[in-house]
Amino acid sequence: MRPRLSLTSVLAIAAAAALVASCQTKTPPPSSQDRSALSTMERVAVAANTCWFKSGDATFAAYRLAPELNSFSGRPRILVVHKGSPESRPLLVVQAEGSPSKLDAFGPMMDSPARARIAQDVTRWAGGNKSCS
Repeated sequence: MRPRLSLTSVLAIAAAAALVASCQTKTPPPSSQDRSALSTMERVAVAANTCWFKSGDATFAAYRLAPELNSFSGRPRILVVHKGSPESRPLLVVQAEGSPSKLDAFGPMMDSPARARIAQDVTRWAGGNKSCS
């Protein structure tokens, strides 16, 4: 036969449990990553600069990054241009629009063998993964 608990005992146990629960450190809920066009392109620009240009990657050695993140059109973008003539037509444009952002990449480099790699890198970086490969 089980011992019966009085109402006072039950209330004391409940109060003790509430006290213990209130003292525990609460972990904040995982923050959702900002998926706006600007935040997405900021992540892509930083990773592209690190992985494609500062690393000395041979595919991008003849080019430089030209970020255009402050866009009044709502489409922040990065451009890949010739190193010696940055005013020339871009060889690659990566841009985002909306929230959640929709990415688009176009230009002559997207018709080259580097297309698959560019698409994989940009998609990975847009998602928040900062790795270079």
